[in-house]
Amino acid sequence: MAGQKKEPETFDVLDLAEQVKKQRWWNKMFGNNSGPAAEKYSVATQLAIGGVTGWCAGYLFQKVGKVAASAVGGGFLLLQIANHTGYITVDWKRVEHDVNKAKKQLKLNTERQSKEVKTKVEEVQKFVKKNIVLSGGFVGGFLLGLAS
Repeated sequence: MAGQKKEPETFDVLDLAEQVKKQRWWNKMFGNNSGPAAEKYSVATQLAIGGVTGWCAGYLFQKVGKVAASAVGGGFLLLQIANHTGYITVDWKRVEHDVNKAKKQLKLNTERQSKEVKTKVEEVQKFVKKNIVLSGGFVGGFLLGLAS
């Protein structure tokens, strides 16, 4: 055993995109624009699927939101402490000018929707209309997840 050479390990490389295309689990379960929809399942199953996925999404949204709010609030608090103690000096007029400039740019960009956004919104609307029970369960679960 001491003088034997170990053969190198071999690994198979999987292309995840191809695996997802082969599985088509989403289309099997929820259907695509031309195929069957989730309405092939019973109302209780649709509500359960929508409710569980909505609760998970709402719960994660709540937790991530708390962390993000704490980070932003903590950053502003540290900035104010550093400014007050003299470690840094903030040119507040310049900050205000830059914020107003960013507001104007955001306002200009939001007035016209891109073609991709319109297409995605239409796809979501079609899905919600086609799977109203599932969507209702998701919204209810999402709100419960936010509340917990």
